[in-house]
Amino acid sequence: MTDQRTMTSRQILAVCRSNWEYRGIDDGSVREMLDELSAHLEDAAAAGRTPQDVVGDDVKEFAASWARARTPFARRLLRTAAMVCFVIGCLLLITCLVRWTTERVVRVDDVAFWAVLAAVTVAWELRRGSLGLGRTLAVALAAGLAAVLLSLWLGGDGALFTLPLWAAPVLLLPGLPYAVADARGRKSAAPGVD
Repeated sequence: MTDQRTMTSRQILAVCRSNWEYRGIDDGSVREMLDELSAHLEDAAAAGRTPQDVVGDDVKEFAASWARARTPFARRLLRTAAMVCFVIGCLLLITCLVRWTTERVVRVDDVAFWAVLAAVTVAWELRRGSLGLGRTLAVALAAGLAAVLLSLWLGGDGALFTLPLWAAPVLLLPGLPYAVADARGRKSAAPGVD
């Protein structure tokens, strides 16, 4: 692993390209951003400054902040909301398949857990960018489990409503284009095997 304080301009450009492609920024914008960053890095080198003087100590955070600046908040919010629906639809489908049933009974603790999990994840993604799947999940699960315990203590475990199996595809639909685009972006950003 390369120390981010000693990265070359070429390595910084590679990290930024990977980050931007993973975030779903279109190819034309990625090329434009790389050209602009490359020019800044060349100007810094000509002035006797290091690449870290341009991007700071955390290259991934630099790339994430630039990506957030390039993508309007409303667009990021729409994408995040669609992906939350997609995840809920996947979980509903998996739950129905594992329990071999055509409906899912939703209780108070379920609503509290998923509402807090979604709120923490969405807020974190919109504010800070991705921490990576593991860390984001750990932060959200910690908050979600606290909400479950509190809701069980305050509200009991009575059933609120029942979701039929057909609700899963309805919830999956809005996030499907984003999920496919993310999968394609990760596949094209992955280094090729010769």
